[in-house]
Amino acid sequence: MNILHVNKELIINASGSDVIIAQLEDRRLIELNREKSNVSFAVGDIYLGRVKKVMPGLNAAFVDVGYEKDAFLHYLDLGPQVQSLIKYMKMGLAGKAPESRLADFRMEGDIRKDGKIIDVLQNNMPMLVQIAKEPISTKGPRISSELSLAGRYLVLVPFSDKISISQKIKESEERNRLKRLIMSIRPKGFGVIIRTVAANKKVAELDQDLNELVERWDTLVKNLQKAQPKTKVLGEIKRTSALLRDVLNDSFNSIVIDDQTIYNEVKNYIAHIAPDKEKIVKHHKGKEDVFEAYGVDRQIKAAFGQNVSMKSGAYLIIQHTEAMHVIDVNSGHRSRSDSDQETNALDCNLEAASEIARQLRLRDMGGIIVIDFIDMHSATNRKVLFDKLKEAMLQDRAKHTILPPSKFGLIQITRQRVRPELVIETLEKCPTCNGSGEIQPSILITDEIENTLRFILKEQNEKSVSLWVNPFIEAYLKKGFPSIRMKWFFKYKKWIQVKSNLNYHINEYHFLNNQDEEIKL
Repeated sequence: MNILHVNKELIINASGSDVIIAQLEDRRLIELNREKSNVSFAVGDIYLGRVKKVMPGLNAAFVDVGYEKDAFLHYLDLGPQVQSLIKYMKMGLAGKAPESRLADFRMEGDIRKDGKIIDVLQNNMPMLVQIAKEPISTKGPRISSELSLAGRYLVLVPFSDKISISQKIKESEERNRLKRLIMSIRPKGFGVIIRTVAANKKVAELDQDLNELVERWDTLVKNLQKAQPKTKVLGEIKRTSALLRDVLNDSFNSIVIDDQTIYNEVKNYIAHIAPDKEKIVKHHKGKEDVFEAYGVDRQIKAAFGQNVSMKSGAYLIIQHTEAMHVIDVNSGHRSRSDSDQETNALDCNLEAASEIARQLRLRDMGGIIVIDFIDMHSATNRKVLFDKLKEAMLQDRAKHTILPPSKFGLIQITRQRVRPELVIETLEKCPTCNGSGEIQPSILITDEIENTLRFILKEQNEKSVSLWVNPFIEAYLKKGFPSIRMKWFFKYKKWIQVKSNLNYHINEYHFLNNQDEEIKL
């Protein structure tokens, strides 16, 4: 399918404490990002750290950036122009920073590729570093001192003079046009990486993007002059905006948001970077949860378990370890098809290849992934499967490498891991025992709810209250005339809004005030 004809939607759910961003293609969930409201050490953040310990044996150093575990900085992540960065940083910290545009700054020479980190860094010295990988499991952040600022079309690299172009831009004429254009507008002292989405863009759009990146560098320099070690000097833009920056293209035709503040932010961002796309941003005002309205909740439940079913009846078993992920492909009831075994195996494997590519993006699985496909005897079929998997992975923005099938039928993938894998618990607690093995009489749940309601209205003097329950309880409270809710109205002289949430178990309920904040007892 031509990717330009795929219907792309972004659904943003900000009703809870986190912002959850779902990306759909033809109403099918393919990416899910969770942005915590208090996120720290996100990829792209720039910190003024302090070198804690130089490790000559590892040719690396541990840097304190304020996280509970020190960040890891390898010599190869210093960047060739690290001496220029250190010199500039020291001048900034001493209040003697030159013009932030670097035009008059005298650069230092590049460090050797096979050099020693002890010749560059010393214990306790301050160091400007950028988060390259977020803290994962027991590890601290992975950092780099080769700073870069990412925009929509360009990436700005201070202390460099190189212009690089995305390899995905194939046409030599367009590559030459972009290189000449950027050379004419690039400020002295900055290198530029031209991103794939810059292809066929006008000079005004690229120039605006470049100017905004230089302004962000100006902000970094200003913040540096009053910074103390272990503080953030420049934050990456919010992940909502970062995701839009990275994925927005001409086929992206709907962005639905259930929060007024984020709706305004995204609408302004879209109006700024792509004014013609502003109308695709919509505010979801319905009573139904936005993920329920667009079928995202159901897809999350189906996609994040250990067993993932496919339309044909085949299924995947996905298991995780600290070092790798293992995916086993099972034919299920396809094995009873009338086709021969080899054809069955190929059809099942091709379907699994597409689903596996989706699962890697959806869960953001990184590191080593080993896939045990169904055995096939034909070398031609194994080649068809390998090509199908490579094609399915083309839309994956994470760097990855796919090895051909081994003689055991295994395919190995390495995929860039910069954030912790997204894990969503799909198993639900027993609706009656709440995981304890002992049941509360469900006939008493309405009594418990009414007791809580009475306390909230009489003792806490709440003026307006809404009740969120499981759909079965909602129906029970509203049925008949007079219904239980109607009896509450006669008794307490307050009309209680009763709403349902499919994710609540049968005995779960929550009271909210008129600011939609949960009433804690």
